[in-house]
Amino acid sequence: MNPQGERWTTDQVLALAPDEASRRAGGKLAAPGPWSETGADASAVWGQCKGSGKKPYRTAVDLNGPAFTCSCPSRKFPCKHALGLLLLWAGGEREVAAGEPAPWAGEWLAGRRERAERSARSAPGGGAPSRAPADPEAAKRRAERRMQRIGAGATELEQRLEDLLQSGLASAGRADGGTSRPGGGGGSWGETAARMVDAQAPGLASRVRELDAVVASGPDWPARLLEECALLHLLDQGFLGIERLPAPLAATVRSRVGLTTEAADLLTGSEAATVRDRWLVLAQQDTDDGALTTRRIFLRGERTGRMALHLSFGGGAQRRPGPALPPGLVLDADLAYYPGARPLRAALGERHAPAVPGPVPSGCGIDAALAAYGDALRDDPWLDSWPVVLSEVTPIPSRDGTSWQLADADGESALPLDPRGPGRTGLWQLAAISGGAPITVFGECGHRGFLPLTAWDPAPVSL
Repeated sequence: MNPQGERWTTDQVLALAPDEASRRAGGKLAAPGPWSETGADASAVWGQCKGSGKKPYRTAVDLNGPAFTCSCPSRKFPCKHALGLLLLWAGGEREVAAGEPAPWAGEWLAGRRERAERSARSAPGGGAPSRAPADPEAAKRRAERRMQRIGAGATELEQRLEDLLQSGLASAGRADGGTSRPGGGGGSWGETAARMVDAQAPGLASRVRELDAVVASGPDWPARLLEECALLHLLDQGFLGIERLPAPLAATVRSRVGLTTEAADLLTGSEAATVRDRWLVLAQQDTDDGALTTRRIFLRGERTGRMALHLSFGGGAQRRPGPALPPGLVLDADLAYYPGARPLRAALGERHAPAVPGPVPSGCGIDAALAAYGDALRDDPWLDSWPVVLSEVTPIPSRDGTSWQLADADGESALPLDPRGPGRTGLWQLAAISGGAPITVFGECGHRGFLPLTAWDPAPVSL
């Protein structure tokens, strides 16, 4: 390892960009011309970038986060200057040499480390910061009231599903819903979804909203509607009889209806159980619905082989979900899994060392991927997909060119690609990476097919 540690690849840097415009703008700044006083050490990169004003923009990146600071007025995170600086640094020591941080950069870095140390000292076991003690009796009463509201909502939803079956699935496709009773029969499910929100069951509301989309999904929609209604009925019955379920399955049902566990409770509670491993970052995916940005980071343990999904959210003007972890990095850290029959989502705890570039992951074939999804589905019947790494697969378009699939090296098994993504550009990018030869691809394997998120060439490429 050189004095600065392992430098990131261009793809790892660009994976941090909040949008395509930022990638292009950052690429234009990835040259020495506008930069001065650049430098880097094992955990940070800094420099000053000439802008439109008299004073250059001071930009620094803490690689352990990564975290960013820049004196520019941009609200994007990271801004184009941070991306340009990282791209310049990724080019090699000739572009950004090793050295001591400039005073302004050193001050920012020291402040971050001081806050992290204070946080660690104030948290039991060095984890997340402890919070002010709450009234346990009041919290218990609030939880009981919410359980009662959700139970009432689930009972109402059961009646709505029964009305639909009695009037016939075909009534769901008629404009009048096949009944004069409000909320009865078919028709729009928007009102029912709103009532589930009122019942504080956002998970039920989300699944109810999907029923309208099923009705408009083309031929054979009644069969798909029946499947979705059956899963919704199963979730309702699971919640209404939750006290009789095994603890892991009960935890899954709670999360599916919308009851969540705080990450701080996972990391510092009396039942906290963290898993330390060297976690390879397999993918980072950001989605923006206009009001909230959701960041999904998939990881796999080197020693345990366990998959993990870290979720973070950003809203408001800054829209800063965190942390950002480019695909291909290896993180020595503690994860705490959320409870469930098939745990996947996890909270990020203590990091024991700076992240470093990792290898191309090992993978499995298509049959093994389908078996992994089937095993996960057995524990959690509401799963849409399960993360897997496929190795030695080749992307192949269908004969009519309307769809794509991944074929095993022996050509005996093929898996269709999920029509929801990664889009036509991403598909051709995947084909270009392959060049007709087998490659390694990470994504989600589910009932809609395989959704590719990252491919290796040999560095990771987000799709």
